[in-house]
Amino acid sequence: MRIKARFAPLAATLALEPRYVERPGVVLPTRAPADWSDVRIEAWLDWADALPTDLPQDAALLDEDQSAWLGGAADRWAHRLGAWGHAQGLFTTAADAACFAEELSAALLLGVAAPGATLHDGIRPSANGDQTQTASAFIALSEPGVARRLADLTAARRGERLAGRAAEALADALRAVADAVDRCEGPREACADPARNPALARAALIARRCGAADADIIRAAEGESPVIALPGLPDRALQPVLAQRDAIASGGPEALTVAEAALEGDLALTFTPRDAETLADAGLEARAALHLPSLAALAGEGFDAALDDLTRLWVVALEIETSIGFCADAASARRRDAARPLALGLSGLADWAVATDAVNASTCAAAVAARVAAAASAASSELAARLGPCAEWDAVKDEADDLAVQRSQDASALARHGRRHAAISLFVRDAELELRLGASAFAATDLFQTEDGETERRLRPSLARAIARAGGDIEDAERRLFGRRTLMGAPGVNHSALRELGFTDVELEAVEDALSQTDQLSAVFAPAVLDAGFVGDVLGLSLEGGHDLLPRLGFDDAAIEAARAAAFGHADLSGWDAAPDALRGLLAADPAAFEAELRRAVEPFSDVPDASPEIIDWRAGSLQAARTLGQAAREGRRAVILRRASPPTDFRLDLTEADAPTQRRVEPEARTVERVVEKVVERDRTRRKLPDRRKGYIQKAAVGGHKVYIHTGEYEDGELGEIFIDMHKEGAAFRSLMNNFAISISIGLQYGVPLDEFVDAFVFTRFEPAGRVTGNDSIRSATSILDYIFRELGVSYLERQELANAEPEGNPDGLGSMTPNDAEPVPAARFISKGFARGAAPDNLVVVPFGRKAETPRPAVATEAVACPECGDFSLQNRGGGWICDTCGAAPQMQG
Repeated sequence: MRIKARFAPLAATLALEPRYVERPGVVLPTRAPADWSDVRIEAWLDWADALPTDLPQDAALLDEDQSAWLGGAADRWAHRLGAWGHAQGLFTTAADAACFAEELSAALLLGVAAPGATLHDGIRPSANGDQTQTASAFIALSEPGVARRLADLTAARRGERLAGRAAEALADALRAVADAVDRCEGPREACADPARNPALARAALIARRCGAADADIIRAAEGESPVIALPGLPDRALQPVLAQRDAIASGGPEALTVAEAALEGDLALTFTPRDAETLADAGLEARAALHLPSLAALAGEGFDAALDDLTRLWVVALEIETSIGFCADAASARRRDAARPLALGLSGLADWAVATDAVNASTCAAAVAARVAAAASAASSELAARLGPCAEWDAVKDEADDLAVQRSQDASALARHGRRHAAISLFVRDAELELRLGASAFAATDLFQTEDGETERRLRPSLARAIARAGGDIEDAERRLFGRRTLMGAPGVNHSALRELGFTDVELEAVEDALSQTDQLSAVFAPAVLDAGFVGDVLGLSLEGGHDLLPRLGFDDAAIEAARAAAFGHADLSGWDAAPDALRGLLAADPAAFEAELRRAVEPFSDVPDASPEIIDWRAGSLQAARTLGQAAREGRRAVILRRASPPTDFRLDLTEADAPTQRRVEPEARTVERVVEKVVERDRTRRKLPDRRKGYIQKAAVGGHKVYIHTGEYEDGELGEIFIDMHKEGAAFRSLMNNFAISISIGLQYGVPLDEFVDAFVFTRFEPAGRVTGNDSIRSATSILDYIFRELGVSYLERQELANAEPEGNPDGLGSMTPNDAEPVPAARFISKGFARGAAPDNLVVVPFGRKAETPRPAVATEAVACPECGDFSLQNRGGGWICDTCGAAPQMQG
């Protein structure tokens, strides 16, 4: 059998470039065409890693050529098929086998075709000694006990689906048990005891609810690795079910029985025994895909002849693969040898049809399917003339002859030689194979890789050619899809509307710059873009809390969506006003529905029906599924496969966690047992916002000659919620650092961090400036700015008088403080802001000093005042033979 040399000369002129692709643990150098993306090269490398390397006896090994594309893997694969074809008598000479191998490898390099994955090892059909034929396995609804069989199938597949999720939840629960022990601080035996480690008790209860035995929980707590290897769901083949079309179309009981089973797995409802048999054999077929757009770009006007040659080439390749390919078990090997099914998918059909004739895309799809089916059938007959027809041919030849007449194919070759393959499919469901060809689902846009490795969007090239052919403006279509990236002249939210609100050229320039760096309008009007001072002072708003700014400026949802679409584009071209009239139907159609229409045009020319699933709502039940099956039966579909859509990613049930039931144990005798009970307080992690109009005070003081202003903000109940720190005549870096430190403290207070924690953390910190404090009636010295600030906050808000190192000034002579009985009432205007109260507080209010807590007077002890060399305060005392400063806690070594 001779193969015409068509693709090898073209591949020899193709320029390859060195590429570096990241593989697990290594960066692999290889060579590939310049327009291939990294993802596509990785898909080919994955395919190359799984290739078998067996050769027939006396076959020469192909020389290793690492400079070849994919490191020579494609050449070795093609050489292997050529060697086996020569050994089986398909090729008369070694030169014919070599020509075949060169053409096959060139087809891969040119991107016009790609093979499916194969098994490494197993049982070969030709090497199987048992010649007992097996029938294809499908379920007929007319058989007795079929309802029970479908119910068992449904339960088994539902169990497989739920078992993986349950095992994953159990593994997470056991990991939480181990983490509860690892995070515990204390003795190991106490941390591993649920009675003494509340976190472990909660994690263990959750693990028990997930199905873990108590022994598993103990072992996880003791350090046994809770890692569980979760088996993936088995890759099950389609399970065909044969039913009467009239019974399903009328909504009989059979429809409900099949619908319940169809919702839980890959179950295909068919209406003829032939379709049921071919679908049952679909998992055994040798697969390949022909990429029509690449072939059209390569062949030009000679597309039809090139398609015939490419189809013939791959029918021969798949015949060799059927003979030498491995099967998982002996039954599959026998069935594959008897039926010898193969599949030639039409990859990129939608792109090719739109680029060829977008108005008559279905007609183009039917024409190319008829041509591929005729060429494949002729090549199969040629193989049958050389090797003999397949064992199943006698059972299917009558139906094949009828189909050939319907398809206007030459039936003379079939009558003389039969066919080497009982079924030739024009549908291939293989995502990895499509990835190797660089194909993707049809849509208005697609992704491409730039020269610097970035992934960008573009108008789909096939759609761009169709628009140009119809007289449309491609640039306008791109603006419709990707937006103008500006709000100038945009509907709803534009420069004029923003200027009326107070935006200046500075803010508008920042907005325009941000439009080129994001795809969300809310991110443009965010703190990272707009200055907080502008938002607060000019707009009178706050950017805190994560709320979008545009609705708060008065823009409604319709205006915001119109501006977003103008700036960032639309998902498709369905509402494009300037669309050519001839393309309005195509542009308005759902891409998935358009591809389904093309598959229905191809299906009459395929021996195997289309096995693409029908997507229904994720909440659909058996009644809705039965109605969908009935509608498909009335439309004349050959096979129907149902699949639920994935639930929305943001969907979650609003569930209230119920308290665990407590079990009472009856003690044999009453006795008193003292226990230490740990109370776990779950703190709210949400941020508590301050009121817009808040009270507080400002304290001015100087620490070591450096002025410090503390401004506080309080909640309605008087609790501290924020602080501001300002330094006078300090460097910009130090002032900025203190400002940001105050912001972090304020955020911590608003998230519920107790003020005591901050006070204990920062008092007695030491750094310059430090020393004498002036302007504060309670604090006279500090070891640092932070020490002063948190002493002031502790005294003012926590009544921690031990942090004060001076008595409040009371008597003018300074010889002592006044007693509560000697104090005079103080006008309330000294403490209440007239502006904050807005005149609501009467002028005759006074503050009575006796409301202040008085400390128990201590007996006076005559001591000699000595200045501390560290802080400068006269509070150094001699205790226990050493000097200790009551202010800063220093213990200097004094001489003399």
